[in-house]
Amino acid sequence: MTVPRQPTPPDLPGAPEPGRDGGRTEDRRHMIRRRWLTATIIVLLIGIPAGYLVISANQSRNSGRDKEDKYSATGLTEGWPSRVQRRLYDVPIPPYSAEVAYYETNNWRTSRLYVQFLTSNKGLDKFLKQIGTSSDKLEPKNITISKRDQKVVGWEFTGPGPWSGLTHEQKDPVPTLDVVVDRANAQHPMVYVVSTTTP
Repeated sequence: MTVPRQPTPPDLPGAPEPGRDGGRTEDRRHMIRRRWLTATIIVLLIGIPAGYLVISANQSRNSGRDKEDKYSATGLTEGWPSRVQRRLYDVPIPPYSAEVAYYETNNWRTSRLYVQFLTSNKGLDKFLKQIGTSSDKLEPKNITISKRDQKVVGWEFTGPGPWSGLTHEQKDPVPTLDVVVDRANAQHPMVYVVSTTTP
């Protein structure tokens, strides 16, 4: 004998709807709260890092533009000359130098490389030794870079200094170097070099 099937009792008012698997689903208020919480977490996880990236990119871009404007106004290019240029013009920039910039000019008669860099006293000594001279040869208040060459790259040797300079002459085709040193920072001299070569 089979037992007659009982009708499903009607749901009570406010009871959650049955789920697909026969279980009960969460009520609407719970669902809205859960979705809101999930959306908030996603916004925080994605939005905050993205915001930092945008701010960082803008700061980096602005910093790059400032440097670019600073050097383009003088004709200098920010960065290190190529190894070939440094070798041809005999300008061995010391490692770990900062504020490095350069500019090269060429014509049928002479070629020049203008270089500036900030280094340490040890770095300056090493540089001078490598080009075949020494710190003892630096003459106080001697601006060896001509007004014409200063004008080409916008250098102005008018700060408090103290300033010193030397000219290291060599036989053609080996370049002659005019060096000016600004020791406004006693620990980190700023070095300006014009290397001139005649083919």
